[in-house]
Amino acid sequence: MPIKAKDLRLYLVMGSQDCLDRDPVAVLQAAISGGITCFQFREKHSARNLRETVELGHSLRALCRTHRIPFLVNDRVDLALILDADGVHLGQDDLPVPEAKRILPPSCVIGVSARSIPEARQAQQEGADYIGIGPMFATTSKPDAKQPIGPEALAEIRQALGDFPIVGIGGITVDNMAAVRQAGADGIAVISAITRADSPEQAAQQLRQCSR
Repeated sequence: MPIKAKDLRLYLVMGSQDCLDRDPVAVLQAAISGGITCFQFREKHSARNLRETVELGHSLRALCRTHRIPFLVNDRVDLALILDADGVHLGQDDLPVPEAKRILPPSCVIGVSARSIPEARQAQQEGADYIGIGPMFATTSKPDAKQPIGPEALAEIRQALGDFPIVGIGGITVDNMAAVRQAGADGIAVISAITRADSPEQAAQQLRQCSR
Protein backbone atom coordinates (compact mmCIF):
# COMPACT_ATOMS: atom_id res chain seq x y z
CA MET A 1 0.00 0.00 0.00
CA PRO A 2 1.48 3.39 -0.91
CA ILE A 3 2.01 5.69 2.03
CA LYS A 4 0.81 9.27 1.89
CA ALA A 5 1.88 12.32 3.84
CA LYS A 6 -1.39 12.23 5.79
CA ASP A 7 -0.56 8.70 7.01
CA LEU A 8 2.47 10.14 8.81
CA ARG A 9 0.51 12.73 10.77
CA LEU A 10 0.64 10.81 14.07
CA TYR A 11 2.91 7.79 13.85
CA LEU A 12 3.25 5.49 16.89
CA VAL A 13 6.41 3.40 17.28
CA MET A 14 6.05 0.71 19.95
CA GLY A 15 7.04 -2.66 21.29
CA SER A 16 6.23 -4.43 24.55
CA GLN A 17 9.32 -2.88 26.17
CA ASP A 18 7.68 0.54 25.86
CA CYS A 19 4.42 -0.35 27.60
CA LEU A 20 5.55 -0.76 31.21
CA ASP A 21 3.27 -3.46 32.65
CA ARG A 22 0.41 -2.87 30.20
CA ASP A 23 -0.78 -5.16 27.46
CA PRO A 24 0.70 -3.83 24.18
CA VAL A 25 -2.48 -4.76 22.31
CA ALA A 26 -4.54 -2.66 24.74
CA VAL A 27 -2.09 0.24 24.41
CA LEU A 28 -2.32 0.11 20.62
CA GLN A 29 -6.10 -0.08 20.73
CA ALA A 30 -6.19 3.00 22.95
CA ALA A 31 -3.78 4.84 20.67
CA ILE A 32 -5.88 3.99 17.62
CA SER A 33 -8.98 5.25 19.43
CA GLY A 34 -7.05 8.43 20.15
CA GLY A 35 -6.27 9.02 16.49
CA ILE A 36 -2.88 7.62 15.45
CA THR A 37 -2.48 7.32 11.69
CA CYS A 38 0.39 4.83 11.38
CA PHE A 39 2.01 2.15 13.55
CA GLN A 40 5.52 0.67 13.64
CA PHE A 41 6.16 -2.55 15.57
CA ARG A 42 9.55 -2.14 17.23
CA GLU A 43 10.26 -5.05 19.56
CA LYS A 44 13.75 -4.41 20.92
CA HIS A 45 15.45 -5.06 24.26
CA SER A 46 12.38 -6.94 25.51
CA ALA A 47 12.10 -10.24 27.34
CA ARG A 48 10.08 -11.86 24.53
CA ASN A 49 11.61 -14.62 22.47
CA LEU A 50 11.08 -14.82 18.71
CA ARG A 51 7.98 -17.01 18.98
CA GLU A 52 6.39 -14.58 21.43
CA THR A 53 7.40 -11.64 19.26
CA VAL A 54 5.69 -13.19 16.24
CA GLU A 55 2.55 -13.94 18.26
CA LEU A 56 2.40 -10.35 19.52
CA GLY A 57 3.08 -9.05 16.03
CA HIS A 58 0.16 -11.00 14.59
CA SER A 59 -2.16 -9.55 17.24
CA LEU A 60 -1.00 -6.00 16.60
CA ARG A 61 -1.17 -6.51 12.84
CA ALA A 62 -4.76 -7.76 13.07
CA LEU A 63 -5.75 -4.71 15.10
CA CYS A 64 -4.18 -2.34 12.56
CA ARG A 65 -5.85 -4.15 9.68
CA THR A 66 -9.26 -3.89 11.37
CA HIS A 67 -8.83 -0.12 11.73
CA ARG A 68 -7.03 0.36 8.39
CA ILE A 69 -3.89 1.71 10.04
CA PRO A 70 -0.61 1.08 8.15
CA PHE A 71 1.41 -1.56 10.02
CA LEU A 72 5.19 -1.39 9.59
CA VAL A 73 8.00 -3.41 11.19
CA ASN A 74 11.19 -1.87 12.49
CA ASP A 75 14.46 -3.07 10.93
CA ARG A 76 13.55 -6.70 10.23
CA VAL A 77 12.50 -7.56 6.69
CA ASP A 78 12.06 -11.24 7.65
CA LEU A 79 9.60 -10.34 10.42
CA ALA A 80 7.75 -7.98 8.09
CA LEU A 81 7.24 -10.86 5.65
CA ILE A 82 6.13 -13.26 8.37
CA LEU A 83 3.58 -10.75 9.70
CA ASP A 84 2.35 -9.67 6.26
CA ALA A 85 3.24 -6.12 7.20
CA ASP A 86 2.46 -3.12 5.05
CA GLY A 87 6.13 -2.22 5.14
CA VAL A 88 9.38 -1.83 7.06
CA HIS A 89 11.37 1.01 8.53
CA LEU A 90 15.13 0.72 8.07
CA GLY A 91 17.97 2.42 9.90
CA GLN A 92 21.29 3.43 8.38
CA ASP A 93 22.89 0.19 9.62
CA ASP A 94 20.09 -2.08 8.40
CA LEU A 95 19.51 -3.79 5.07
CA PRO A 96 19.98 -1.31 2.20
CA VAL A 97 16.82 -0.21 0.43
CA PRO A 98 17.67 -1.91 -2.91
CA GLU A 99 18.21 -5.24 -1.13
CA ALA A 100 14.99 -4.86 0.84
CA LYS A 101 13.14 -4.17 -2.41
CA ARG A 102 14.45 -7.44 -3.86
CA ILE A 103 12.91 -9.39 -0.98
CA LEU A 104 9.70 -7.54 -0.20
CA PRO A 105 6.54 -7.46 -2.33
CA PRO A 106 6.33 -4.38 -4.58
CA SER A 107 3.43 -3.05 -2.50
CA CYS A 108 5.50 -2.86 0.70
CA VAL A 109 6.31 0.57 2.08
CA ILE A 110 9.94 1.28 2.95
CA GLY A 111 10.83 4.03 5.37
CA VAL A 112 14.40 5.03 6.17
CA SER A 113 15.94 6.89 9.10
CA ALA A 114 18.22 9.82 8.23
CA ARG A 115 19.87 12.68 10.07
CA SER A 116 21.54 14.55 7.22
CA ILE A 117 20.87 15.73 3.68
CA PRO A 118 23.20 13.11 2.08
CA GLU A 119 21.52 10.26 3.98
CA ALA A 120 18.06 11.55 3.09
CA ARG A 121 18.92 12.06 -0.58
CA GLN A 122 20.39 8.57 -0.84
CA ALA A 123 17.24 7.03 0.66
CA GLN A 124 15.08 9.02 -1.73
CA GLN A 125 17.17 8.04 -4.75
CA GLU A 126 17.18 4.37 -3.76
CA GLY A 127 13.39 4.28 -3.66
CA ALA A 128 12.36 4.85 -0.05
CA ASP A 129 8.72 5.86 0.37
CA TYR A 130 9.27 8.21 3.29
CA ILE A 131 12.07 9.34 5.59
CA GLY A 132 12.17 9.57 9.38
CA ILE A 133 14.32 12.51 10.47
CA GLY A 134 15.83 12.69 13.93
CA PRO A 135 16.32 12.60 16.75
CA MET A 136 14.61 15.97 16.96
CA PHE A 137 15.20 16.25 20.70
CA ALA A 138 16.83 14.21 23.46
CA THR A 139 15.01 10.95 24.11
CA THR A 140 15.18 8.12 26.62
CA SER A 141 12.96 5.77 24.58
CA LYS A 142 15.90 4.50 22.53
CA PRO A 143 19.05 3.66 24.53
CA ASP A 144 21.10 3.83 21.31
CA ALA A 145 19.69 7.16 20.12
CA LYS A 146 22.19 9.61 18.66
CA GLN A 147 22.59 13.27 19.52
CA PRO A 148 19.57 15.42 18.62
CA ILE A 149 19.76 17.32 15.34
CA GLY A 150 16.76 19.56 16.00
CA PRO A 151 14.03 20.99 13.79
CA GLU A 152 16.60 23.21 12.08
CA ALA A 153 18.20 20.18 10.42
CA LEU A 154 14.78 18.88 9.42
CA ALA A 155 14.03 22.22 7.74
CA GLU A 156 17.24 21.92 5.70
CA ILE A 157 16.36 18.36 4.66
CA ARG A 158 12.85 19.47 3.72
CA GLN A 159 14.28 22.16 1.47
CA ALA A 160 16.62 19.64 -0.18
CA LEU A 161 13.97 16.97 -0.75
CA GLY A 162 11.02 19.08 -1.87
CA ASP A 163 7.62 17.57 -1.09
CA PHE A 164 8.92 14.06 -0.31
CA PRO A 165 7.14 12.52 2.75
CA ILE A 166 9.03 13.28 5.97
CA VAL A 167 8.23 12.45 9.59
CA GLY A 168 10.09 13.87 12.58
CA ILE A 169 11.02 11.55 15.45
CA GLY A 170 12.82 11.63 18.78
CA GLY A 171 11.79 13.28 22.04
CA ILE A 172 8.69 14.87 20.56
CA THR A 173 5.95 15.99 22.94
CA VAL A 174 2.87 18.21 22.84
CA ASP A 175 5.07 21.07 24.07
CA ASN A 176 7.67 20.92 21.28
CA MET A 177 5.88 19.31 18.34
CA ALA A 178 4.88 22.65 16.78
CA ALA A 179 8.52 23.38 15.98
CA VAL A 180 8.82 20.05 14.14
CA ARG A 181 5.72 20.67 12.05
CA GLN A 182 6.77 24.25 11.31
CA ALA A 183 10.13 22.94 10.09
CA GLY A 184 8.29 21.03 7.38
CA ALA A 185 7.51 17.59 8.78
CA ASP A 186 4.37 15.94 7.43
CA GLY A 187 3.89 14.39 10.84
CA ILE A 188 5.49 13.27 14.07
CA ALA A 189 6.54 9.84 15.30
CA VAL A 190 6.43 9.18 19.04
CA ILE A 191 7.00 6.38 21.52
CA SER A 192 6.81 7.38 25.17
CA ALA A 193 4.57 10.40 24.59
CA ILE A 194 1.79 7.84 24.11
CA THR A 195 2.99 4.55 25.63
CA ARG A 196 4.10 6.05 28.96
CA ALA A 197 1.13 8.39 29.33
CA ASP A 198 -1.44 7.75 32.06
CA SER A 199 -4.01 7.49 29.28
CA PRO A 200 -2.55 6.52 25.88
CA GLU A 201 -5.88 7.37 24.26
CA GLN A 202 -6.01 10.88 25.68
CA ALA A 203 -2.34 11.43 24.88
CA ALA A 204 -2.93 10.43 21.26
CA GLN A 205 -5.99 12.67 21.09
CA GLN A 206 -4.02 15.64 22.35
CA LEU A 207 -1.14 15.04 19.94
CA ARG A 208 -3.56 14.63 17.06
CA GLN A 209 -5.36 17.86 17.90
CA CYS A 210 -2.09 19.76 18.16
CA SER A 211 -0.91 18.43 14.80
CA ARG A 212 -3.68 20.16 12.84
